[in-house]
Amino acid sequence: MTREIALYTLEGVPDARITTHPFNTDDGLGLSMLRFVRDPAGDVVLIIHGLTTSSDMFIMPEHRNLVRFLLDNGFTDVWTLDFRMSNRFPYNRARHRFTMDDIALFDFPAALRTLRAVVGERRVHVIAHCLGSVSFMMSLFGGAVGGIASVIANSVALTPRVPPWSQVKLAVAPDLAEYVLGLPYLDPNWHQEPRFTPGWLLSRLVDLVHPECDVPACHMLSLMWGTGWPALYSHDKLHPVTHARGGDLYGATGVHYYRHVRTMVRAGRAVKFDRRDARYDALPDDYLAGAAEVGTPVLFVTGEKNRVFTDSNIVCYERLEAVAPGRHELEVIPGYGHQDVFMGKDVHQDVFPRLLEFLQRQGA
Repeated sequence: MTREIALYTLEGVPDARITTHPFNTDDGLGLSMLRFVRDPAGDVVLIIHGLTTSSDMFIMPEHRNLVRFLLDNGFTDVWTLDFRMSNRFPYNRARHRFTMDDIALFDFPAALRTLRAVVGERRVHVIAHCLGSVSFMMSLFGGAVGGIASVIANSVALTPRVPPWSQVKLAVAPDLAEYVLGLPYLDPNWHQEPRFTPGWLLSRLVDLVHPECDVPACHMLSLMWGTGWPALYSHDKLHPVTHARGGDLYGATGVHYYRHVRTMVRAGRAVKFDRRDARYDALPDDYLAGAAEVGTPVLFVTGEKNRVFTDSNIVCYERLEAVAPGRHELEVIPGYGHQDVFMGKDVHQDVFPRLLEFLQRQGA
């Protein structure tokens, strides 16, 4: 395989001092953050990826990425977190039983302790995406973390909703993959495996029902997430290089997180996966139960053509508006979907200025 852009490259932010900050969670995982700094003063921004992606989705060199945009516009101390869902770690390439409760209880508190040890009591804003957004909002609204100046939550937060076909996939795919097909994880790069291996065969089968492009990783991603041809984004929103390297930007994932999403979709809100498990007694069974008491303002963002979590953030905004009128905001991005809100070729013009405007008001 010949890569046009190196795997895990930091070349997308060439004009900042970059440091790595490893830390451990209380349940025994090693995680890390990248810090991009020009001036260690003022407000801090922490950016959180979603399932199967990583810090790389915010520092892509083929377009003006989010980290560089923030650095150029007055937020000169930006951190990206690689938590246990990151494809930079091996944790998803197994039949694990992690849930978003683990992330809410263990990953984000440890990350913020590490960040605070460096930046002190400066204001911290969070930008979160996909299941990183869900799990961070669970951590915040569940009381595991606090002292956050503001949050920008993209695509989904505390009321996950998915298209009908995605509901079918959530109902059958996790057990089918693990117990029938014997697959420990799903991988968008299975087309690169040896011919006639189980992953290669599944990838070829998925190719047959996705004639919209000639990138096998794109087809697999539409199987793994959402409903559509493609599901995660619109092709016209992506730089051709971004589309071609989808197998690098999105990694393999175990299927157990899907079971937690399924539980939430059926409940209509973010709930604990197993309320009988005493390890999570510090977290609420229903993460919306105390929403009125959480004073952190949230900008709920979603693409108009979101084919992964549909109108989840619109519904979440409406529910929180009912209990805390005027505290939160909603932005629907015309023409965008789920992933292209951060990874599209023109997001520095179409999306990022709205996020910046919100951050500037919250930091005033």
